[in-house]
Amino acid sequence: MRKFVSPDFTCESWKSVESYLLDLQNRDISTKESFKQWLFDKSELEAVLEENMAWRYIKMTINTLDEKLTESYQFFVTEIQPNLAPFEDSLNQKMMASSFVKELATDKAYSIYFRGVQSALELFREENISLETELSTLSQQFGAISGKQMISYEGKELTMPQAANFLKDPNETVRKEVYELITSRRLEDREALDDLFNQLIQLRNKVAKNADCVDYRDYKFKALGRFDYTVEDCLAFHDAIETLIVPIVKQISLKKLDKLGKSKLKPWDTEVDPDGLAPLKPFENGEELLDKSIAVFQKLDSYFGDCLKTMKTGGFLDLDSKAGKAPGGYNYPLYESGIPFIFMNAAGAQRDLTTMVHEGGHAVHSFLSRDLELTGFKSLPSEVAELASMSMELLTMELWGEFYTNENDLKRAKLEQIESVVKVLPWIAQIDAFQHWIYTHPTHTTEERTQEWLKLSKRFGTGLVDYNGYEAVLESSWQKQLHLFEVPFYYIEYGIAQLGALGVWNNYKKNPAKALTDYKNALSLGYSKSIPEIYETAGLKFDFSQVALEDLSKGLVNSINELN
Repeated sequence: MRKFVSPDFTCESWKSVESYLLDLQNRDISTKESFKQWLFDKSELEAVLEENMAWRYIKMTINTLDEKLTESYQFFVTEIQPNLAPFEDSLNQKMMASSFVKELATDKAYSIYFRGVQSALELFREENISLETELSTLSQQFGAISGKQMISYEGKELTMPQAANFLKDPNETVRKEVYELITSRRLEDREALDDLFNQLIQLRNKVAKNADCVDYRDYKFKALGRFDYTVEDCLAFHDAIETLIVPIVKQISLKKLDKLGKSKLKPWDTEVDPDGLAPLKPFENGEELLDKSIAVFQKLDSYFGDCLKTMKTGGFLDLDSKAGKAPGGYNYPLYESGIPFIFMNAAGAQRDLTTMVHEGGHAVHSFLSRDLELTGFKSLPSEVAELASMSMELLTMELWGEFYTNENDLKRAKLEQIESVVKVLPWIAQIDAFQHWIYTHPTHTTEERTQEWLKLSKRFGTGLVDYNGYEAVLESSWQKQLHLFEVPFYYIEYGIAQLGALGVWNNYKKNPAKALTDYKNALSLGYSKSIPEIYETAGLKFDFSQVALEDLSKGLVNSINELN
């Protein structure tokens, strides 16, 4: 319930927002009580504004073809955010100048919060406000371009997620035909996406230079609040994945090649079942996916099931793939409502089941942390947010019988999940390594970028996929990764959290009750403790070095062998 912001506030003009900011800017905070109340009121306004923007974004991504929805989101990005930025800096200065900061910082939650505020103060530059607005507007073009990508097959218009299901078809002729339709359609936008990315890189580099950072990588590490690990740790992670995980992926591919009777995989063979079985189909539509997911969550922990039920009752989900819908999937925390929103493009595939429980993990995280004192305490570092979601993928596996009544199908689904964990780690390392190169070489040409991507594809690939005749597909394959366009440098977090999730899963297999209690306790912390402390609460060590990866990689091999 709002105490500071009017109940009928709807954010239809800058003037309506400004009055609250002026109140905060001019208010006396000379006593500890008045300072804390000021923090609470500032937090409430942040929650209201963030949720207002969230709904505009959600509605726009559900239907990118509706110009009014795009205009509504652009209004916030171009009219509210740029005007908001100087006030945020001014209020941050006022906050950090208070004599009560030091006293409150004895509480770890406030210490973490003030640390982030101080970092924002150090990075703020007025000349970056217009650049950030331009970046926000530009980056949404990726969703608009991708949302229009469809193919026509057997008389039906298919979205890319729907078309991708055919890449699991046992009939190679079908796979090849659909693969060529998908890739041909994507290649139509190759030049447009290259041009868009070039503009984004140029603007991001300007933002970094304005903030007196060495480059955009330096800027983004500070902006993302990476206080607990370094660039060098990321580079070491890349090496560890190359050394320990790529060979496991290669073994999986060799086994598939043996079953298929081929010496090399064609790019349309990477998702097919090597035993010639039809692709898994765990559900027919979004409604069935949701109902069965609720049942799975309920069996794992009744609180988890209740979270999804609340979202279903309130209409806080949009799950089915459809024309004009932006690609991907996300869980959007809504700080005022305390109920998150799940968006995805379900098309009846096993990967959609994984996406649902993944985003459901994020949703549970939002519920568990929603009663924390300040909005800032709920604004999670991705290394923690993704721990919640990736752990849920593994924790729910044994309960996927809700989707698969056939024991062999359930076994296949679990094997596919574990193999996907192994296969995604090199991709994560490759995307992250790509970004390190991109932003430390900001004046590179499009051709130089392509060559670097091919070099990394060789480093993190198995060498067992034959792209002869499809070179352009490989060269531009990075363009399907939304994060590169919309949330730069946000990707290695998936790798770090994936290793943490394997740790949660290992703990669960030893002691389910304790592992779930530790997991819930960790998620309840929001960002009121450091990342290593949150991992420790979850029963883990925050470590993604080669040493830590060695034991986990052995466990993955054992799990794969048990299911084969």
